[in-house]
Amino acid sequence: MSTFKFPSAYTILFILIALVAVLSWVVPAGQYQMAMNEALGKEVPVAGTYAHVAAHPQGLIAVLMAPISGLYDPETGQAGAIDVALFILIIGGFLGIVTRTGAIDAGIERVTTILAGREEWMIPILMALFAAGGTIYGMAEESLPFYTLLVPIMMAARFDPLVAASTILLGAGIGTLGSTINPFATVIAANAAGIPFTDGIGLRLAMLIVGWVVCTAWVMRYARKVRRDPSLSIVADKMAENQAHFLGNKSSQSLEFTPVRKLILIIFALAFAVMIYGVSVQGWWMAEISTVFLASAIVVGIIARMSEEELTSTFINGARDLLGVALIIGIARGIVVIMDKGMITHTILHSAEGIVSGLPSIAFINVMYWLEVVLSFLVPSSSGLAVLTMPIMAPLADFANVNRELVVTAYQSASGIVNLVTPTSAVVMGGLAIARVPYIRYLRWIMPLLVILTVLVTVALSLGALL
Repeated sequence: MSTFKFPSAYTILFILIALVAVLSWVVPAGQYQMAMNEALGKEVPVAGTYAHVAAHPQGLIAVLMAPISGLYDPETGQAGAIDVALFILIIGGFLGIVTRTGAIDAGIERVTTILAGREEWMIPILMALFAAGGTIYGMAEESLPFYTLLVPIMMAARFDPLVAASTILLGAGIGTLGSTINPFATVIAANAAGIPFTDGIGLRLAMLIVGWVVCTAWVMRYARKVRRDPSLSIVADKMAENQAHFLGNKSSQSLEFTPVRKLILIIFALAFAVMIYGVSVQGWWMAEISTVFLASAIVVGIIARMSEEELTSTFINGARDLLGVALIIGIARGIVVIMDKGMITHTILHSAEGIVSGLPSIAFINVMYWLEVVLSFLVPSSSGLAVLTMPIMAPLADFANVNRELVVTAYQSASGIVNLVTPTSAVVMGGLAIARVPYIRYLRWIMPLLVILTVLVTVALSLGALL
């Protein structure tokens, strides 16, 4: 007797693309007039200018082309997620070369030896670091390389891949939810709303701290449970497979921590440090940080005295290991492509504008939050969502006697929570794919936490509306 097996992430995303295409036949097409916002350097929609336009229903060909257009749109010539996908492949090659040297395995052995009996304290420390990245510069795609590094460490400490994935995803995610100076969310949204980005920073900082405590407690509780009884892991049936995949290179003998391996790990750490500095200070994006890891891969290969053939073949094999992740990123982006080409994004925004108009303050801000949740599923980019919604929603707050900074907080809280689970996010689907955690199992595991975080946000927004 056959049992039902839930479809893979690829199939789930294709189904979502098809559903959005169906919506383009049902939802009327529409468009706001756009005007240049000098502070943002981007065009933003103008409130009160929505108008219906000719329908742009998306058919079977559009659905099939969506993943390709998600990476690179042949009609407009614009790059989609191709830079992120290429970054993933280069990271795979870099990690393949470093792993081949034995430096990572030797380092993991030393870490687990030093932290013997105290391994669980890696979780709050690392989640605090990732939260700092989220609140300062909106750490997202840059977190993907850490999955390959952290999963083997957590598994060597007798946890499971979900502990590693949730440490990164929830850490950076709660930082983004409680963004304080994040230029890709808070600053852009505040500029679009016409207020200083420091307005409302106290409430957002409080949400960040409380949210970090809640998320850390949730992950540590699960980690302790899995360590006591591995059968309670949500991926217990994949234990042998994951052990072979993530720890397959480990032998019964301890690896010697040679000077060469130490030097390779220093270069390994420096590559990540340079990436974080470049993104947060120099304004780098995927092209620049991909170059950092490509150069680092070559340097590591030379230090390890690899032949030209060994270096190139190892790099290609490492990239092959993450090819599925790169494809997921393109498919996820395809959902947004279908929405934009179907001309239904602005129609949904216009409907949201009508829903919140005329509501009293507490009702206004909470309805605003839920509308931003819905829109976040459709527009997973935090900066894209800010540019799209703030010019429309922020002026409406004035009529409800709600401070505009509270609208910014509602927007980034909604975006932050949704981007912990949305299948349209390359970070969620890519990170889970690297950690080999099925999306549906992750969704079931995190759902109670989402309820807790939603209650936290609702209370904070309601108090903000009263004060």
